[in-house]
Amino acid sequence: MTGDHAVRPLQLAVPDAELDDLRDRLRRARFAERETVTTPDGSDDWRQGPPLALVRDLVAYWADAYDWRRVEAELNAHGQAVTEVDGLDVHFLHVRSSRPDARPLVVTHGWPSSVIEPLEVIDRLAEPGSPDLPAFHVVAPSLPGFGFSGRPTSTGWDAERTADAWVELMRRLGYERFLAAGGDWGGRVTAALGTRRPDRVEALHTFTPYVGEPADPGQLTETEQRWVDETRRFWRFGSGYSLEQSTRPQTIGYGLVDSPVALLTWVLDKFWAWTDHTGDVETAVGRDRILDTVTLYWLSATGASSARFYWENFPANRAARPVDVPTAVTIFPGDMEKLPRPWVEQRFTNLTSWTEVERGGHFPMLEVPDLYAESLRHAFSGPQAADA
Repeated sequence: MTGDHAVRPLQLAVPDAELDDLRDRLRRARFAERETVTTPDGSDDWRQGPPLALVRDLVAYWADAYDWRRVEAELNAHGQAVTEVDGLDVHFLHVRSSRPDARPLVVTHGWPSSVIEPLEVIDRLAEPGSPDLPAFHVVAPSLPGFGFSGRPTSTGWDAERTADAWVELMRRLGYERFLAAGGDWGGRVTAALGTRRPDRVEALHTFTPYVGEPADPGQLTETEQRWVDETRRFWRFGSGYSLEQSTRPQTIGYGLVDSPVALLTWVLDKFWAWTDHTGDVETAVGRDRILDTVTLYWLSATGASSARFYWENFPANRAARPVDVPTAVTIFPGDMEKLPRPWVEQRFTNLTSWTEVERGGHFPMLEVPDLYAESLRHAFSGPQAADA
């Protein structure tokens, strides 16, 4: 393909000078004083945000032991490429399965995530190892303003426009009809694919089936009521980052682009709060994978542009039209927003599968990659009973 529609292979090779600059900034970091809260047993207390002792430890590791070249090699080994769509470069990973019966699948990440998240499951999905398991040609794009996708220079790049860009991306790769999966903003893009192009989307999967709270919540089970209470508590006490990024993304963006410690703590706070663990975030997502994500944001200088995706998409339910394509939902227990199935069914009208798994949180591809891959195989292995 030639001209503006060319798909350009990308081999990352970040200059040593950029990595040296990062390490230098980390070694010269000026830290805030220690938090004023403590726990009775002396463990880390996160009530005011990431604890100083942990931040110092991670910063020292990032400066002296972390290996970006490892993740750079991983990305380069998974069909990394860029193509211009609607005036913006779209960065993506693309792994074709060796299986002749494989189906195309686009997997979309959210915030504060990146293609590092689908990178963890892409091989499992493309080459499942058993002929009895479905296989997929996997495409994992970086959202506009994220990673090595272009940073928009004007307004308008919302979830709906992104969904349209994904349709064009998949067409260029030879996929006229495809499956779609994602969570967080990736879930909203996936839902938008279902509403805008049901002729192109065979079925979709999400672990964040976002719907508004109905005027009449109906009769809820004990579990559903607990989910609603936890979700309301998150909206009340845990969504300050969203208010900032949806109203003043440029303000927070300066710090995220200029200070690696600010970027680390902004992202780390969400990894701790939104994953499935009992106090130690590294039992859910290892420090290298956390730092892979943060380093990708740093090297691509996308702290501000990724925050603006919130500004582009608020109020977030403005385009919450019914989704009629076959939809599978997986609920991970450590996620911070879980909604009752009857509410979800009011929007996702063709719910073919509803599964509640035993582990995982808001970053399931990183936390429980085997469970996530299994949930997609289940979703896309054929028609599922509505009460699966």
